[in-house]
Amino acid sequence: MGRWRLSVAVSRIVSASKSINNPNLSRNPRIRSQISSLISGPRNHFSSFRPFSALPASPRYVEEFDASNHDFDANQILEELLEDEEAGKISVRAFFLCTSVDLKSMQAENSKHIIPPTSRSSNSIALRFCGPPWQTQGATGDGMRCYHYMIVYQYGSAILFNVEDHEVDFYLQAVRRHASGLLTEMRKDDYAIKEKPLLVEDMQGGPDHIVLKNLDMDSIRIIGSVLGQSIALDYFVSQVDGMVEEFAQINRAMQKTGTFTMDRKRLFQLVGKANSNLADVILKVGIFERSEIAWRDAKYAQILDYLREEYEVAQRFGNLDLKLKFVEHNIHFLQEVLQNRKSDLLEWCIIVLLALENIISIYEIVRESIGS
Repeated sequence: MGRWRLSVAVSRIVSASKSINNPNLSRNPRIRSQISSLISGPRNHFSSFRPFSALPASPRYVEEFDASNHDFDANQILEELLEDEEAGKISVRAFFLCTSVDLKSMQAENSKHIIPPTSRSSNSIALRFCGPPWQTQGATGDGMRCYHYMIVYQYGSAILFNVEDHEVDFYLQAVRRHASGLLTEMRKDDYAIKEKPLLVEDMQGGPDHIVLKNLDMDSIRIIGSVLGQSIALDYFVSQVDGMVEEFAQINRAMQKTGTFTMDRKRLFQLVGKANSNLADVILKVGIFERSEIAWRDAKYAQILDYLREEYEVAQRFGNLDLKLKFVEHNIHFLQEVLQNRKSDLLEWCIIVLLALENIISIYEIVRESIGS
């Protein structure tokens, strides 16, 4: 029995020694120190063992070894590695809170935080903060993790990088002061970035996050542009969905009654709403515009293409265009019906006038005949 317990202890020490040599586990100094303590602990008790023999080991030595032997818990180490993996991610939060932002006034108010643009695009500004004003000092760390970044787009999207949940309202208030057309229900989305300098490729995709070999300001601008377009596209799709549902109700009513009660003013409002949504998606959001940053460097083009594919920007715009065509078809149909109604009214007016003219003529003829 003593030999069996001793062999189990030796096998645990050997497995722990192999884990120390594993580069994936040895990168974390905290985990390495824990494993080292597991190895160094049992070895201190080898001197208290009796010489190996066929005789059973004393219960006192067995209990002493069991009390000092810490189990090598692989699940615990895996959890610690996952925690370190999450801690290395930079959070990205996208918000769509209005339909227009005055970038010039916002730039004048936050001039000390403005990052000079690297392209000729004028529909966004980038800002860098050391932290909200209620913090006594900025974030600690090296490189991009020291700062908080915010990309604001003229069409109403704001993308926050490395900002905690309790700090979001401060940055969004800075945008609301220069916004117009504030939404009653703000739209938001979450993403994450992880930086790995030892990565072989320039970027690598993952579920709800992207791994970059080197995170710089151009990467932030590229990621912010796609997330801003994606969340703005969600808003415009919801607007078009509302119009589709309204026309669906009109069609169901016509199916039951054979007529509809919409007036021309409401129809023209829907026409203007559909056209403005399509124009905003194409012109303001710039869904088909090519980024100058991606044009200059292939690695940024790879990030842009991956994120566009990940968020299915082209497919979602295709669905939006299909819904707008349905709305357009219904608008043309209802316009023709209203036009026919107007034509019918004019025809009846002409008939009534002709009838009155005939009645007056007959009356004059009768009066002349009686007088003669």
